[in-house]
Amino acid sequence: MKVLGINAIYHDPAAALVIDGRVVAAAEEERFSRRKHGKRPLPWSAWELPELSAAWCLAEAGIRPEELDAVAYSFDPALMGTPEESGLFDDGDVMRKKYAEMAPDFLAHALPGLDPAKVRFVKHHVAHAASAGLAAPQRDNSVLVLDGRGEAHSHLAGRYVDGHLEVLAGQALPHSLGLMYEELTDHLGFLRSSDEFKVMAMASYGKPRFVGELSELIRATDDGGFRTEAIDFSEFAPRLGKGDQWTEDHADLAASVQQRLEEVLVDLARWVHEQTGDTVLTLAGGTALNCVANTRILAESPFEQVWVQPAAGDAGTALGSALHVARELGEETQPMPGAALGRGWSDEEIERWLQTAAIDYERPDDVAEAVAEVLADNGIVAWFQGRSEYGPRALGHRSLLAHPGFEANLERMNDVKGREQFRPVAPMVLLEKAPEIFSRGPIPSPYMLFVHDVAPEWRERIPTVTHVDGTARIQTIDPDTEPLVHRMISAFERRTGLPVVVNTSLNTAGRPMVDDPRDALECFGSAPVDLLAIGPFVVRRPKPTRR
Repeated sequence: MKVLGINAIYHDPAAALVIDGRVVAAAEEERFSRRKHGKRPLPWSAWELPELSAAWCLAEAGIRPEELDAVAYSFDPALMGTPEESGLFDDGDVMRKKYAEMAPDFLAHALPGLDPAKVRFVKHHVAHAASAGLAAPQRDNSVLVLDGRGEAHSHLAGRYVDGHLEVLAGQALPHSLGLMYEELTDHLGFLRSSDEFKVMAMASYGKPRFVGELSELIRATDDGGFRTEAIDFSEFAPRLGKGDQWTEDHADLAASVQQRLEEVLVDLARWVHEQTGDTVLTLAGGTALNCVANTRILAESPFEQVWVQPAAGDAGTALGSALHVARELGEETQPMPGAALGRGWSDEEIERWLQTAAIDYERPDDVAEAVAEVLADNGIVAWFQGRSEYGPRALGHRSLLAHPGFEANLERMNDVKGREQFRPVAPMVLLEKAPEIFSRGPIPSPYMLFVHDVAPEWRERIPTVTHVDGTARIQTIDPDTEPLVHRMISAFERRTGLPVVVNTSLNTAGRPMVDDPRDALECFGSAPVDLLAIGPFVVRRPKPTRR
């Protein structure tokens, strides 16, 4: 049974392929088109499909469009009301609905040979739910979905038992925690549906002194839902334009909304647990990328485990819709094998890229040792290994690495990437050493979706990755699942005594994460990086000649 999943209607278009219940490929369109987020979530872009990523998924599995048993589209236009019925009064929804209705024909045009009758619409939040509940390693679980919006809702609470979803609650629009956070993002001068993580970072610099005023405007309800009333954020801090300098008031507003969001999410998780009594909660939807909130849910709700889909945003609905339809067709679906579901290249293919680029390169005895030596000497390394990651986090396959022991390296890394200086960078840590350095968040934490407290005695030892509030968003490295990365960090530890390296995504500001060898070479050539480790090869930056 071969099912192709498609996300296209709003943002982060993506494709995923499930064969015989097993996830074999998943990728976001931005990695192919080199357009950040694939497109903007505008009504007139709703027709755009992830044509390149869909074609790659099929090619990766060696199948043709006509061989597909189904195509799952993660939006059901039949469930979408009028702009007035949603309460959003967004006239663009008329265009979105029309384009979604035409998606089968659009897909048949994009994938010649596909029968449009094989396209199945999947409710947006059911697709999100399946991306968590069916992809998680725990077969039976509660599931909580929160994002900006779907067809008519912004939330789903439910439970998976033996692969079947029971929906327990759903919050109807216009109430939406995701849209509320987008409004704040825009108010603070950032790009909505893109830069919400910057608000989360800014919140660490503020005090939540406006929580009292916000508590009635953002609140949970007794039926498992919530209310988000209209908020005039300018009553708390003036609107910022792009590039404007933020003040203490702006940081305090960010901290206040962030805290209120966390409190409501904890309330929603507690309600779900009251209904199910499960030990495991799975999360999806763009709000589930809020790692600070995820840690509070784990710490303050009755659930013993919280599992978050690494592609929790709309890209993940491509995977979720494929898993959901595979289930409907009678398949026993399998948990996702990890986040490394994108493109990869053989050593021979990488070497041909390097030869075509006509640059000097070498093949050291052990690329892990070569990289550790450069990092220990306080160099910056572009790390390109294996299949690319599905989702927004660099998880040791397309990463920029650095030494965590120098405070100046935070500014240095942000300069390399060309981004705001208040933005944190994250640590990768050897799994077996993580408990002595990090606490409060879960360990293992392989997908960088929770924050952990840094032990006081370690904060001065790894200042680059210790955020202003004493936390870090960690990725634990298991020698069984990431042997090369584990060997590299172990080699770094032997040289420095630190079982941690700085990890941030391999890209520069405003550009998608590097995906293919050409992207890696272009990024290396344009950014002040000392070494490119690509497969078993390394490319060293020539020392500049003095003029």
